[in-house]
Amino acid sequence: MIKKILLSIVTTTVVLASGLSKEAKDAGLVAIPSDKGALLKLIDDKRNPITAEKTELGKMLFFEPRISKSGLISCNTCHNLATGGDDGLGAAVGHKWTQNPHHLGSPTVFNAVFFDAQFWDGRSADLEAQAQGPILAAPEMAATKEHVVATVTSMPEYVERFKKAYGKDVKIDYKKIADTIGNFERTLVTPAPFDDYLNGKEDALSKAQKAGLKTFIDKGCATCHNGIALGGSMNMLGITAKYKYADVGDFKGDANGMVKVPTLRNITQTAPYFHNGAVVTLKEAIVEMGRIQLGVSISDKEATSIETFLGALDGRKPEIVYPVLPTRTAATPKQNIN
Repeated sequence: MIKKILLSIVTTTVVLASGLSKEAKDAGLVAIPSDKGALLKLIDDKRNPITAEKTELGKMLFFEPRISKSGLISCNTCHNLATGGDDGLGAAVGHKWTQNPHHLGSPTVFNAVFFDAQFWDGRSADLEAQAQGPILAAPEMAATKEHVVATVTSMPEYVERFKKAYGKDVKIDYKKIADTIGNFERTLVTPAPFDDYLNGKEDALSKAQKAGLKTFIDKGCATCHNGIALGGSMNMLGITAKYKYADVGDFKGDANGMVKVPTLRNITQTAPYFHNGAVVTLKEAIVEMGRIQLGVSISDKEATSIETFLGALDGRKPEIVYPVLPTRTAATPKQNIN
C-alpha cells in the first residue's frame, strides 16, 4: 500500500511538471534546440552561411579596436563577452567618452540572433545590418567606411583570412567586413537550464524555479517576453501606465512608438534595465513591467518568485578565446582620438 501511495505521488509530480512545460510552450515560450543541427538551421543565414573560417575572422574583427577612429574601441567594448554581452552602463559610452545622446544602453549581443529586429527602435533586420551602424556612429566608434576598409586591408593576415573565408576573388569592402562580424555574432547562443527543462529534462529546474515560471506565465509576462529569445520583438512601452523613468533621455521608439522588447536570457547579468538603464534591480524592473505593461500589481513575493525563475535563463556561454590580432603595417591608418 505504501509503495502504491509513493508511486502515486511520484506520478502526480511528474504529470504536474510535464503540465507546466506544456503550459510554458502554450504561452509561446520556445527552447533553444539541444540538437546542433536544428540550432544551426535557426541561426544560419543562407545569404552568408556560417563557416569556421568566417566566425574566426568575425571574432577577430569583433575584438579589433583599430577599426574605430581612436583605435581604442571595439565591438566588445560595449558588448562585452566576458560579462552579459553588454557594458553594464545605463547609457553607452563611445568615442571621446561621449555618452549616447538619447541615453540608450547597449543591448546584449548574446542570443541577439533570435531577435526579430536589432537596435532599440528595430531599424535593422539582422545582425549583419546592425554591425554596420555603431562603427560609423559619431558617439560610438566614429569611423568611416574608408578608414575601416583601409585598416583591415593594410594587414596581410586579414586579407589572407578573407580569401580563405570567401574565396581568392573576395572584395573586402565595408559590407563584407560587417557581414563577417555578424556571422560571428550569430554563434553567440547561450542554452540554459530553462531550455533543458523544455527539452524534456524535468529536473533541470528547481522547485522554486518552476514555481517562478508558473508565476511568470500567470501574471502575463509571456505576453511580450516569448519566443526563443523571450523577447526581441517590437511593442509599445507604457501600455497601461507611463514608465516612471520615461523622461530619462529623449528616446520615443520607432515611428510608431514601438520599442524592442529586451531578451530575458542572461537578464540577471545585464543590469541596469530598460532602454535607458534607469532601473537598477531586477525585482524593481519586474514590478514596473507589471504596472506599465500588464496593469497588474506584482507583490514582493511574486517578484521574488519570478526573479528566481529568471535565474534559470542564465545560459552556458560559448568558450571565447581572445584572438591574437595582426600586426599593423606602415599602411595602417593612424589612430585619432580627437
